[in-house]
Amino acid sequence: MPKLECFFDCSSPWTYLGFHNLQPLAAELGVGISWRPILVGGLFNTVNPSVYHSREYPVPAKQNYMHKDMQDWARYSGIEIRWPMTIFPMNSVKAMRGCIAADRQGKLVPYATGVFEAYWGQDKDITQDALLAEIAVAAGLDAAHMAAAITTDEIKAALIANGEELAGRGGYGSPTFFVNETDMYFGNDRMPLIRAALTV
Repeated sequence: MPKLECFFDCSSPWTYLGFHNLQPLAAELGVGISWRPILVGGLFNTVNPSVYHSREYPVPAKQNYMHKDMQDWARYSGIEIRWPMTIFPMNSVKAMRGCIAADRQGKLVPYATGVFEAYWGQDKDITQDALLAEIAVAAGLDAAHMAAAITTDEIKAALIANGEELAGRGGYGSPTFFVNETDMYFGNDRMPLIRAALTV
């Protein structure tokens, strides 16, 4: 069976789209997904600092089209993405550590979905402990256990290691997908290519 990996950070709207759209594709093809939470800011600092320059000096026409493109994809995918956001960029450290902890309990998908929906669908501040507790409970997790888990050195190190691994494998942003470990795809709009790679 093909191997499919998804490196992701909930702070990106394009990643929300990719996270959402990858699941039915994988289910249709009977392929499991290895979810790999990362901190995309750390990845930018390491291998893609040009992101900060483009944020500081945006091209208006390009920005306008990107916002339209994002909303077109959101409608097509059946999800809501609000823009502009009250807080952007968002510090997703605690939420992404939570994804690591949730994954170890078999609850990554409902937990990460809750984070994506809270931030992108409802414009909520995902740095807030009370909100993360609500998301954990809704995902079937114990809120107190999750709050403790994200402070542990083990969870912190695992999140950092995922980002370092992605950089070492040629990744530079989120979402990044791999088919059979070496075949890399970047971005939500690569789903047709991922499908083709999985069905060779």
